[in-house]
Amino acid sequence: MSNLDQLRHSTAHLLASAVLEIWPNTKPTIGPSIENGFYYDFQFVEPISDKDLSRIEQKMRELSKKWESFERQELSEKEAKEYFKGNEYKLELLEEISKKGEKITVYKSGNFTDLCRGGHVEKPKEQLKHFKLLNLAGAYWRGDEKKSMLTRIYGTAFATKEELEKYLWQIEEAKKRDHKKLGKELDLFMFSELVGPGLPLWTPKGTIIRNLLDAYIWKLRKAKGFERVTIPHITKRDLYEKSGHWAKFSTELFRITSREGHEFAMKPMNCPHHTQIFAHLPRSYKQMPQRYAETTMVYRDEQTGELSGLSRVRSATQDDAHVFCRFNQIKDEVLAIWDIINTFYGTFGFELRIRLSMHDPANMSAYLGTEEKWERAESILKDLLIKRNAEYFEGIGEAAFYGPKLDFIGKDSMGRDHQVATIQLDINMPDQFDLYCTNEQGEQERVVMIHCAIMGSIERFMSVLIEHTAGNFPVWLAPVQIDILPVSDKHTEQAFKVHTILQNADIRSQLIDENKTLSYKIRESTLQKVPYIAIIGDKELEADNSNGAIVTLRKRDGSDQRQLPVSELIQIIQNHIENYQ
Repeated sequence: MSNLDQLRHSTAHLLASAVLEIWPNTKPTIGPSIENGFYYDFQFVEPISDKDLSRIEQKMRELSKKWESFERQELSEKEAKEYFKGNEYKLELLEEISKKGEKITVYKSGNFTDLCRGGHVEKPKEQLKHFKLLNLAGAYWRGDEKKSMLTRIYGTAFATKEELEKYLWQIEEAKKRDHKKLGKELDLFMFSELVGPGLPLWTPKGTIIRNLLDAYIWKLRKAKGFERVTIPHITKRDLYEKSGHWAKFSTELFRITSREGHEFAMKPMNCPHHTQIFAHLPRSYKQMPQRYAETTMVYRDEQTGELSGLSRVRSATQDDAHVFCRFNQIKDEVLAIWDIINTFYGTFGFELRIRLSMHDPANMSAYLGTEEKWERAESILKDLLIKRNAEYFEGIGEAAFYGPKLDFIGKDSMGRDHQVATIQLDINMPDQFDLYCTNEQGEQERVVMIHCAIMGSIERFMSVLIEHTAGNFPVWLAPVQIDILPVSDKHTEQAFKVHTILQNADIRSQLIDENKTLSYKIRESTLQKVPYIAIIGDKELEADNSNGAIVTLRKRDGSDQRQLPVSELIQIIQNHIENYQ
């Protein structure tokens, strides 16, 4: 347990103590540290609300002034059960501890004693200062929907005031940038109760962005020798049984039974289909590698409670690709994909870290293949990382069930980490499907399969990108690149002329000719985060000459307001487009 985890776990004890001081009949259950904070689950006699959080927090601050230390004590099973009698949750935990033959330990601070394995700060009076309670949520006991519903109180804690304030700023900023909120305000996507939860519908504006992202990645892939393929959205059960996906993901599949009684599945991934394209012809070493790319939807039967905007959906669009190559070609192929990833995410200003996602040797039943194959595949990726002098960290148990991965972790503009692109080295699925090429000696040689997705899914990447940019998309990607605003009705004809010129130059222009004031129109364009505004009034009409139409250009942040010819405006926007800015 890290020092920060100890701090947060200690603060969870303080939370439980404060709750019992205010509501003595409450039953505390468990209170672990988690990423970015901590929580504690309680069974209250009467429900509480978010309005009670400030009261609890105030009590926590009062109590912390008297907490000198965490006192450890070992209890016998009988002593522990006597102490926690009346709290069925603690008694259930005690039963599990006793069955495992582990020591039963409790920790006391002030008047509060809790069942705990340990991991606390040494000086709670001095260290438990910089915390904040965040929100309430319902939570089933032990995550089992058949058991009691408890009240979960979330909080966070840091070692310094500055770190706490930075995190609280991130939370508030994240609310403003929430992709679900901005997606609706900018009219990018929607959900329909008639269509169903987790099934996003993309508006014309959102579809423009999707298509531009996909086209950009295809441009990068095409330069590396990829070819496009197309597969159906369903498959016989047999394909996924052979690949191993049926046993692994059968509960997440949407299943279809034909009228003849045949069982099919909506595809949750594309790699098994792509193996069949590779295998349909004999392959010579001279034809290797084979690089297939496809942007296509996949479908997973996610639980309704786990769905969240575009971050977690039931239909996701993968920018998927698979490389079939020889072992001696792995390095070059991985590096080529790595270059694509660096270029793509560099375009949006993401800082990238790399996780080498490896198998868990203690749980080999979760993976295809043998320990020896896994060690070989992982050593290939690790050697590549070392030779490229790349900074990375290892993630034991984070591998796909068929192979290790290079997972790219992107830091957004708010300092949050998101797993984005991935490169997966698969030496097991080629065995499942008996994939080979004929080598220089005329012998069959087993091939390797590299799975690679740059965005992962367009939906999830869009959720990250919207929040990263706060909806202020770069000019090349913005669904509307410039709004044309006539000051009054007498300027509409000239505004239409400019609008037509821009559209003919393949610039996404929008004419705003509503009978509203100019300030209103500017405000609406700004709220829609349109990169440029072109204003046309009396001055612009007077300045129009043989050199062509004139506009006053304004950036969405209100800066750089100047008069210029439309021909120059076109050059400015085209420069953005050509340079992905």
